[in-house]
Order: sequence, then structure tokens, then C-alpha cells
Amino acid sequence: MRKSNYITREGWDRLDKELKFLWKDERPRITRSVSEAAAQGDRSENAEYIYGKKRLREIDRRVRFLVKRTEDLTIVYYDPKQEGKVFFGAWVTLLNEDDQEVSYRVVGPDEWNAKTGEISIDSPMARALIGKEVDDEVVVKTPDGERVFDVIKIWYK
Repeated sequence: MRKSNYITREGWDRLDKELKFLWKDERPRITRSVSEAAAQGDRSENAEYIYGKKRLREIDRRVRFLVKRTEDLTIVYYDPKQEGKVFFGAWVTLLNEDDQEVSYRVVGPDEWNAKTGEISIDSPMARALIGKEVDDEVVVKTPDGERVFDVIKIWYK
């Protein structure tokens, strides 16, 4: 399945901050370290040199990805017309089948984080939530079967 090209402003800022850190701080620091290690002589058994070159390749790969990905992304801003319904960027509190509350935020695929309750717009849960209102029932297909939730709160920060 193809990734959606949507991102929140906060998500965009995190990617931009990572890109700037890698390009302006991390890469120059590692480059200096590799140069110093290379000046010590034999590179074939120089762990600092070998690790530094490997780290530079990782940084360059991530920088290329971030540059290309950020060109394709569309920042989705909050619109007051969204109030009362679940759309991109919404926080949603649900009541599951065991009467336990769970909260999620619908975000882009580049910014989801299970620990903070942020779920990708491409996930089955987010797809089921889009357009729902308070008191709506949501049926989500999971690998363990269908799960039913009730929407009890929707808000945008």
C-alpha cells in the first residue's frame, strides 16, 4: 500500500529539524572524525575510520530520503469546519468493547508513534474513524477479527 502524502505542521517541523541537524551538525562532525582517523595511517584496521564512513553513508541515505520525502508532502492545517467530525489531525477518544477508553490522533505515515497514540492515516483504525462523529460506532477489521468502538470525544489542538 502506498503512503499518503499528508503531514501535520508539527510532523513537518520534526522532519525539518532532523534534516537540518543531520546536514549541519552530525554530518560535519562525522566528516571531521573520519578525516582525523584517516590521518592516522592504515585505514583497513582503523575502527574509527570504518565506523565513521559507515555512519556517513547512513546520514547521506537519510538526508536523501528526507529531502525527497519533504518535497512530496502536503501540510494539512486545521480548519474550524472540521469541528465535530474526525479528520486528519484530530484527537479521538474511543470506548472499546471492554469499556476502556483509548485515545488516538490521526496523523501522516511519516509521523505516527504508537507510544503517544498517533496513528497513521493509512491504518485501518484511522480509515474507519474518518468522518465519524461523537456517539458513532466504529468497526475496525484487525488480524484478530472485527473490533467495535464508540466515539466519545473529538478535539483538535
